[in-house]
Amino acid sequence: MKRIYIFIFILLNFFFFVSCNKEIVQRTSQYPALAPSNIDANADTWKPILATNPASFTVAAPDAVTSPAYIADINEIKAYQGKLTSAQQAIINYWSAGAVLRWNEILRELVAKHNLPPYQNADGSYPFPSSTNPFAYPIFPFSNPPYAARAYAYLSAAQYDALVTAYHFKNVYNRVAPYTYDQTIQPSIPKSALPSYPSEDAVVAGASVEMMKLLFPADIDYIEQKATEEMQYRIMAGANTRGELVAGQLLGAQVADLFTARARTDRAGKAIGTPAQWVALQTNATSRGDVYWQSLESPARPPMLPLFGKVLPFLFDTLTVVALRPSPPNLAGSAAFQKELDEVLSYSKNVTRDQQAQVEFWADGVGTYTPPGHWNAIASDEFVKQNYSEVRWARNLALLNMAEMDAAICCWDTKYFYFNERPSQANPEIKSLTGVPNFPSYTSGHSNFSGAAATILSYLLPDRGTKFTDMANQAAMSRLYGALHFRSDCEVGLVTGNKVGQYAIKRAQTDGAGN
Repeated sequence: MKRIYIFIFILLNFFFFVSCNKEIVQRTSQYPALAPSNIDANADTWKPILATNPASFTVAAPDAVTSPAYIADINEIKAYQGKLTSAQQAIINYWSAGAVLRWNEILRELVAKHNLPPYQNADGSYPFPSSTNPFAYPIFPFSNPPYAARAYAYLSAAQYDALVTAYHFKNVYNRVAPYTYDQTIQPSIPKSALPSYPSEDAVVAGASVEMMKLLFPADIDYIEQKATEEMQYRIMAGANTRGELVAGQLLGAQVADLFTARARTDRAGKAIGTPAQWVALQTNATSRGDVYWQSLESPARPPMLPLFGKVLPFLFDTLTVVALRPSPPNLAGSAAFQKELDEVLSYSKNVTRDQQAQVEFWADGVGTYTPPGHWNAIASDEFVKQNYSEVRWARNLALLNMAEMDAAICCWDTKYFYFNERPSQANPEIKSLTGVPNFPSYTSGHSNFSGAAATILSYLLPDRGTKFTDMANQAAMSRLYGALHFRSDCEVGLVTGNKVGQYAIKRAQTDGAGN
C-alpha cells in the first residue's frame, strides 16, 4: 500500500511540474532572436572568475578555408539552405533567442523537476539523495533553495568564464563567419561582426553540459540532447561551421573543469550534517534561553542542509559570512517576541485578497524553480529588453547568481546559528497559507534572496528605478502575510541580502565590463 501512495505522490508532483514547466515555456518561447546592440568585442579583457589564464586552455588552429574539411563544413550548411522543415525552423526560433538565456531556462526546469522532498521510509526515517548513486530513490538531487542557488551560480559563472576565454581565441584566430566567407549562405538569424572561431554558442553549451552533468547526473541524456540540438541549430541557421562548434564545445568543457573541481570541494557535499550535529544545534539554542526549531512534518523530517552556511562563497570569504551574520532574533517568551507572534496570528486569520495573491506569486515552493529561479526569470525578462551580447548575458547572470548563492550561504549560516522556532511552532493556532518549510525561521530565505537580487539588478539596470526593490519588499512581506515568518525575519533578511548584493556590485565595478 505504501508503494501505491509513493507512486501517487510522485505522479501528482510530476503533473504539477509539467503544468509549471508548460507555463515557463509558453512565457519565454516567443523571445526574439538575439541581436546585440553592442557585441562587446573587448570581452577578452574582462575579469574572469576562475579562468584567469587563457594560455592554460587548448584550442587548435582552425582549418584553412581552402581545406577539404572546411569546404565540407560549408557544404553542410548549404545543404540546409531553403530546405528547412517546420520542426527545424522551430528549433532555430527557440535557440536564436540566445544560448545563455536558454540554458538558464533549462536549468530552471531541472530545478523544478527535482524540487520534491523525499518520501519517508517505512520506519519513519527519510532517505537522502546521493550523487554517487543518482538513480536510486530519491533521485539526486533534491534541488531545494540552497542547492538551486548554488546550481544557478555555478552554471552562470562557468558560462561567463567560458565566453571571456572564447573571446581571447576569437581574436587570436580572427576567423570570419561562414556567411562572410561565402556570401551565397543566407543566415536565418541576425549576422554578427564577431570572429566565428570558436563558436560562442558551442562554448556555452560545452560549459553548460559539464556543469549540469555534475549537478543533475540523472538527466545527462536530456542535457546532451539539448546541446546536440543547439549545435545543429547553428549549422541549420548558417551561423557556424561544424569545426567552429567542435572547437567551442571542447573549450567550454575545459573551462567547466575548473568549476566542477571547485564544486567538488566547496563543502556542499557535507551540508546535510549528522544526527549528532543536529542535536548540537538544539543544545546551542537552549543555552541561549531560546526555544529550538522542530520539524512540524509527520514524521519529523531532518533539518534542510544545516551546514550549508559552511559552503565556500564566490564573492567573499567564509569569515565575511560570519561578519554578515545579524544580531539574534527576539527570544521566545519576550514581549517583543509575543508582539511579533500576535502579528503573524492576525495575518493567518485575516489575510486580504491582495495579500493572498502576493503570497501565491512569491511562494516558489515544492515543484518550482525556487526563489533564486524566480529572480532569474525576472532578470531574463528584463535582460531581453537590453539586447545584450551573449557574454554580457553571462556576466550579468553570473553576478546575480553568485549573489544568490552567497545570500543562501549567509542565510543558512544565520538560520542554523540561532536555530529558532517558526511562528506556527510557537502557536499552533497559526496556519500558514503555503505549507511550512523544513528549516528554522530567522532569517527569511525569500528576503535574503530578494534583497541580494534587487541590489545587483538595480545596479545593472538603474533606469528601472525602485522596481526591483519594490519587488523584493513584496517578496519579503509575502512570507509574513503567509504566516511563515516573523516580521523581523523578513526585514533583517532583506538587510543581509542587500549587503551580499553590494559585494556583487563591487565585483561588477572592477571586472572591466562597465555597466
